[in-house]
Amino acid sequence: MTARAADRARYDRATVALDAPFALVDLDAFDANAADLVRRAQGKPVRVASKSVRCRALLERVLAKEGFRGIMSFTLAESLWLARSGFDDVLLAYPSVDRAGYAELASDPKAAAAVTVMVDDVAQLDLIDAARQGGREVVRVCLELDTSLQLLGGRVRVGARRSPLHSPAQLAELARAVARRPGFRLVGIMAYEGHVAGVGDALAGRPVRSRAIRLMQAAARRELAERRGAAVRAVRAVVPELEFVNGGGTGSVQYTAAEDAVTEIAAGSGLYVPRLFDNYTSFRGRPAALFALPVVRRPGVGVVTVLGGGYPASGAAGRDRLPEPYLPEGLRYDPQEGAGEVQTPLLGSPADDLLIGDKVWFRHAKAGELCERFDVLHLLEGDTVTATVPTYRGEGHTFL
Repeated sequence: MTARAADRARYDRATVALDAPFALVDLDAFDANAADLVRRAQGKPVRVASKSVRCRALLERVLAKEGFRGIMSFTLAESLWLARSGFDDVLLAYPSVDRAGYAELASDPKAAAAVTVMVDDVAQLDLIDAARQGGREVVRVCLELDTSLQLLGGRVRVGARRSPLHSPAQLAELARAVARRPGFRLVGIMAYEGHVAGVGDALAGRPVRSRAIRLMQAAARRELAERRGAAVRAVRAVVPELEFVNGGGTGSVQYTAAEDAVTEIAAGSGLYVPRLFDNYTSFRGRPAALFALPVVRRPGVGVVTVLGGGYPASGAAGRDRLPEPYLPEGLRYDPQEGAGEVQTPLLGSPADDLLIGDKVWFRHAKAGELCERFDVLHLLEGDTVTATVPTYRGEGHTFL
């Protein structure tokens, strides 16, 4: 029996009393993945990206482990909710225009002490000031450095279009604007190298492209390490008491941790290890988050139909954004139908061994987006489901 077949048998035994569809997190794999992130971070604390988890119980579980500290959130409303729930170190990783949220932040001492907001433009400071509604709490601020690799005088760009602040001088200029503005305190810098951390470099059947990606990423790491160090020095000249410099992502933890300028690492997807992380040479994780769909039809030889399945991930549309039929091994989508809104036909010889009511196990393409489809996660330890916990959705929150 292969390791994957053994996992399937274990999942089926543990969930025999559960009716699919449902989502499952294998805590043995989750904990092993957490330990691997800490190992690769080389002593620097790992800040957990909540968008990749979207479950308070699992955020609490991982933050209780040595080597993890703080949350990286994705909306201001989520940040405030987490602060009200007792999380005391929340870095909002994206600029917000949530005026009601800023009014609450500026009037709540506990929230203002716990939440740090992201800015990359003076206009964002203006918006926060206009939204205060009399609130006088000092707003903690983090600046984001654009990490993209720019070649040929900027005519060629590799990396996400995020912050407009690319040079150390631009970052320092905004740092001075924050430092002289009442009601704000600059406490951190973030620089997320998504073109390194979030792009696989071992694409199946595409060796030439894989090598090109590895060469690009090596060049990007060298360029960014030098520029990020210069940017941190420039900002510290303005604000010597800077609290943190955040960088990295699941796919680049060990490289970013090696930079002296970086004080903490961001990661989250590496806890669940969705299918997009199968194409990396930098680490190997264990799939921890899965969802099960029930077989509801057997249309013919080599075909079964499962209920649901059309759960594509965000990003540029493509086959790599679809969930992967994972267990039993050997199933594939019908190219004429793909993953369906209500039902999904699956092809392959393993279909002939599946009966009505059997489960097919899938892996989502990205991490936390799976939780937008399910109200609860069933937590598996060994051969037993030991707890069922709500996702953000199950607690009544869909922040995006």
